[in-house]
Amino acid sequence: MSVTTPAAPTSAPVTALPQDFGALVRQDPEIADVLLGELYRQSSTLQLIAAENFTSPAVLAALGSPLANKYAEGYPGARHHGGCELADAAELIAVQRATALFGAEHANVQSHSGSSAVLAAYAALLRPGDTVLAMGLPYGGHLTHGSPANFSGRWFEFVGYGVDSDSGLIDYEQVRTLARAHRPKAIVSGSISYPRHPDYEAFREIADEVGAYLIADAAHPMGLIAGGAAPSPVPYADVVCATTHKVLRGPRGGMILCGAELAERIDRAVFPFTQGGAQMHTVAAKAVAFGEAATPAFASYAHRVVTHARVLAAGLEAEGFDVTTGGTDTHLIVADPAPLGVDGRTARERLAAAGVVLDTCALPYGDARGIRLGTAAVTTQGMDEADMARIAVLFGAAVREEGDVHTEVKELSGKYPPYPG
Repeated sequence: MSVTTPAAPTSAPVTALPQDFGALVRQDPEIADVLLGELYRQSSTLQLIAAENFTSPAVLAALGSPLANKYAEGYPGARHHGGCELADAAELIAVQRATALFGAEHANVQSHSGSSAVLAAYAALLRPGDTVLAMGLPYGGHLTHGSPANFSGRWFEFVGYGVDSDSGLIDYEQVRTLARAHRPKAIVSGSISYPRHPDYEAFREIADEVGAYLIADAAHPMGLIAGGAAPSPVPYADVVCATTHKVLRGPRGGMILCGAELAERIDRAVFPFTQGGAQMHTVAAKAVAFGEAATPAFASYAHRVVTHARVLAAGLEAEGFDVTTGGTDTHLIVADPAPLGVDGRTARERLAAAGVVLDTCALPYGDARGIRLGTAAVTTQGMDEADMARIAVLFGAAVREEGDVHTEVKELSGKYPPYPG
């Protein structure tokens, strides 16, 4: 449906907008100090957490906009509150941009997070007690893929597939065998630490063979998909769940894509079943991010992210790390520091002391933990392949506790401020 957008008043001064940081400094200097400290932390250390990125100033402006004040339960044209004409306009723009960007028939942009998007997908397609086949948590499955501490593991019967013990790659014959044996209601493709592209066509064939829905949890690769640097699950999956941050470089939030035949079920699963009013300022920020992701500049960025990850992975191998699957197709790298004589937690601590911020994750086949990192944020900052090679050397030195790595990290990050000026 179309929504007429009222004209914005032209007399209000720009300085009156809530984005005025000076107002926060004057009114609440304690919180202002925290925020300025966080900006300094982000600017003076290397941000290599695979799930993080830097949004554009335009996305930040939308997050701090007057839409933060608006209650808008429901959907455009069918809200439970008055005064939603402009909220409707923002959401319709976000939906139109998302469907165009990803070639989907329908998009729901209200999910507060990737986890809430997955919850809504399950709610739309499953009933408590149904069987779901997903990547096992020890191999990189997400909490929403069957963790007993999560709603997924409490409400559904999850069966986990893994990866080949030698290559670290998904064993699709194992997936097929498990699907035939357990006859799941849904199969989930997706991981938090699998650095290769899933074979969505193979998953589709297996799902069709056993009569299961295919849900693609594409939270990590969605930005690469937007930029044409990774294959899209949209032509194959019944439902695609994703986050709007990570490589996509938007605000923290979720989204769901599906075909027209599931649109109403997905929308009702988001609202009113799993959450209430949408965060309209975040929806507007998602629209901004989708618009940015549709540009040639973003496509170039997405491909650089992958190139940088490959260079960094090769550099880590040269430093003695054991890189899972022997490399990466994406922004994401998983590496075992055991050859350097430490475990993943110790490596993370030593890297953190040097100003390098990343995560640990489970390694396949064993109780050991490795390190998980990504190149989205440092690529947004403007770092290049030579910088990736340098970062790999700094990794080795930090884990071996050689030299003053912290000073070098601070100098490198200082050359590429995320928000210059």
